[in-house]
This record gives sequence, C-alpha cells and structure tokens, in this order.
Amino acid sequence: MTNPAPSAPSIDPAEVEKFSAMAAEWWDPAGKFAPLHKFNPVRLQFLRETAAKHFGRTGLRPFEGLNLLDIGCGGGLLAEPMVRLGFAVTGADASEKNIKTAMTHAAASGLGIDYRVTTAESLADSGAEPGLTFDVVLNMEVVEHVADLPGYLNACGKLVKPGGLMFVATLNKTLKSLALAKIGVEYVLRWLPPGTHDWNRFVEPARLTGLLQDAGLAVTKTQGLSFDPLSWSWDLSGDTGVNYMVVAGKALSF
Repeated sequence: MTNPAPSAPSIDPAEVEKFSAMAAEWWDPAGKFAPLHKFNPVRLQFLRETAAKHFGRTGLRPFEGLNLLDIGCGGGLLAEPMVRLGFAVTGADASEKNIKTAMTHAAASGLGIDYRVTTAESLADSGAEPGLTFDVVLNMEVVEHVADLPGYLNACGKLVKPGGLMFVATLNKTLKSLALAKIGVEYVLRWLPPGTHDWNRFVEPARLTGLLQDAGLAVTKTQGLSFDPLSWSWDLSGDTGVNYMVVAGKALSF
C-alpha cells in the first residue's frame, strides 16, 4: 500500500499527486520532463559557479565536506550531479513515487543519496534531528507549487546554516510568463501537461525577496534565464520576466 504524502501547511495534495503521476518519466529526456532536461545544464553551471565562489572551492569535487538539501527533489535530476561534485546530499520530496524513482536511479548509478519522503516543515521541526541544517539548500521550481509560501520559506530558512546559501528558481508573475510559461508551454507547444502550473501562484522577484528576508535570509543575486528557440537551449540572461533564480545567504553567527 502506498503511504500517504506527508502533511504540512505548504503541501497541496493536488500538486503532489500531479507530479506523482509523472514520476516514472523523470529520467526520460524525451518525456514529460524534457523541459527540465533542457534546463538542467544552465542551472547546474550557475549553481556550481555561485557556490564555488561563495565557499572558495575549486577542483573536480569542490564541495567535499559540505552538505546540501534538495527540497522537492523529484526524480533526482539535481541531486545526482550535486553528489558527484562532492556534496553529501539529502533529497526531500512529498511524493513517495518520486522518491522511489530517485532511489532506484541513484542505486543504479552507484550514488549514495539520502532520499526522504518528507517536507521542509518536518525537517525544520524534526525532534529526531534537532538543529538539522545544510550548507546549501536548493529550492528549484518548487515555490510556485506550495500552498503556504511564507510558512514554507520560513521553514526552509531554518534549514540553512549560518554562512550558507539557498538557491530558489521559479517563475515570475507577468503577462509574459502567462503567455509563454503557461499558455505557450502547456497548450501550444505541449511541453508540459495542461494544468502543470497555476499562473496565480507565480512569484514576483520583489515578493520573493521580501519573504526570504522574513525567513532570515538576504538575497545577493537575482538571475534571469531565457530560452532561445533557434538554438533550442537555455541561457543566463538579464531578463527575469519569465524564469529567474535568486541566491540568498544567511549571515554568520558570532
């Protein structure tokens, strides 16, 4: 019997079920998650370069000795390359089907990743692991799917170590994003199943910055991303009108 998804104020059961139904396709580059496979190289480069500069790390496995939490890890598309870069990785997702997919793929790849069916709130308030924190917390394409965004980000903020970083990738709430990321992607190009995103939950950078500040973090960078239909690829850009990422840090405690 499948265990019920963990409950938390930020968890929308309909969103969990939506991605659970697609779990088996996470690692199919031509499947329903094809846009993420296209997106992955540019966001991986950004994550690596930003974190390496922040922590003063170099080399093939620059992040040995550091730990990372991938919230809403899905099938592990980011968790696996992060462990290859040296991080001790914990992957968290509210969908048991996603976690089973991620565990199976990691095992086949010979990678040790601590995958858990859990929520940010549960990790932040875990009596079994008091003070559980991470050098890096990834929040990639998650915040536009949660029901209680302030509460969710507050829990995520507790999970960042002093001196650590949180990366957030999401969709801006603009008419451009409605036309491209919602109508274009789901109903014209059919890159994603209709209903994957709710434009009303897209988040403006100013609002996200304020909520992260309330969670005890300071945004240090906002980075736009753009899709080039001619080269069929993603690139970093100054355009935050549709996709963007923010980097937020937690001050050191003295």
